[in-house]
Amino acid sequence: MASKLEAFAKKNSVKYFLFNFTDLKGVQRSKLVPASAAAGMEKDGAGFAGFAAYLDMTPAHPDMFAVPDTTSVMQLPWKPEVAWVAGDLVMNGASVEQAPRVVLKRMIAAAAKQGYRMKTGVEAEYHLIDPEGTDISDPRDIDPKPCYDQSALMRRYEVIAEICDAMQTLGWGPYQNDHEDANGQFEMNWDYDDALVTADRHAFFKFMVKSIAENHGLRATFMPKPFLHLTGNGCHIHISVWDKTGKKNLFHDKKDELGLSALAHLFLGGVLHHAEALCAMTNPTVNSYKRINAPVTNSGATWSPNAVTWSGNNRTHMVRTPDDGRFEFRLADGAANPYIMQAAYLAAGLDGIENKRDPGKRSDLDMYADGHKARARLLPLYLIDAIRALGRSRVFKQALGAEFTSAYVKIKTDEWNDYSRHQSNWELTHTLDT
Repeated sequence: MASKLEAFAKKNSVKYFLFNFTDLKGVQRSKLVPASAAAGMEKDGAGFAGFAAYLDMTPAHPDMFAVPDTTSVMQLPWKPEVAWVAGDLVMNGASVEQAPRVVLKRMIAAAAKQGYRMKTGVEAEYHLIDPEGTDISDPRDIDPKPCYDQSALMRRYEVIAEICDAMQTLGWGPYQNDHEDANGQFEMNWDYDDALVTADRHAFFKFMVKSIAENHGLRATFMPKPFLHLTGNGCHIHISVWDKTGKKNLFHDKKDELGLSALAHLFLGGVLHHAEALCAMTNPTVNSYKRINAPVTNSGATWSPNAVTWSGNNRTHMVRTPDDGRFEFRLADGAANPYIMQAAYLAAGLDGIENKRDPGKRSDLDMYADGHKARARLLPLYLIDAIRALGRSRVFKQALGAEFTSAYVKIKTDEWNDYSRHQSNWELTHTLDT
């Protein structure tokens, strides 16, 4: 009997598979495996040196294997002789507990034991820029309020349509594409699904967008704040929790003013309670904090939160309720690891349910104009503040695992220290003569 990958390759004329995993910094790592050899690797996986990726390992660690999850296989629409398959990392016959996809699967299993099934959808924003990364790719895209600009959107029709066509071919159910609030910025939406399915698609989407952009002589970036005067790249995530069959939305209560159940309020309470530590995983780079603590941009609004608040259908808050039975968490940015982000939200939400955390009353303030009236907790100003909050969090350490938390905090602290050793022109200009 042919293996699943062998059968997939034969049916779809695939010559190679990318055996893939995503490391702690969100970098996707792969080996290009001939279809003729994929069957032999389907059980044991493709070998990697863990130290060569952003994982907390040394050259002395033994081989690490990415064991393919054959349910995740996706053929590259722009290069159909190649297929991508997400892998789960294994070392010495045991799961690598710091691996992001492993962490998410563990959280999904923990939720399932309680009868919960999280479903999610993401809004992935990105900029199309010149190959050198110095400016947006469309010199005519200069309007101060470019959101939904029809002409600017259509000037990039070939790129956007090819990506959307690819999602349709893959069966994701894409339903809208738009020019976003920054010049050169776009957003594409597809149907929500189970958390792991969405995470795999999110990871593949980032790879796909960059690849197709390159084929058109452009460069795509999901960097949170690539241009200081423009709105940054968010990654809003819509979350609902369902019963184990996936047929009943446990967040929905038609009697509630916002259509939210008591369970939904507790889940929200957990997310708000852990917001500072959550930032370390939803806003994982130094640059992230130039988005969530940004001054007003050219368009007149940053569209990103800076305080721990929630609301109804009000985009100026960290969390809004756009419809019955779901939340839009607006904190995360384009640098968020697709797997870690979802695992972190689920861990915080489950803690809220377990400990009956009250989210408090919603706020209907315009946080951009009247945020000072809210007296709300402010989000971290810098990456190191968020990393230290995560390091102190017993809840995340227990839920996501001590090995993951230790490795993530170590790698991100090293990243902060590397940044801190950088001397900027601002420092020279303002302090050289002191």
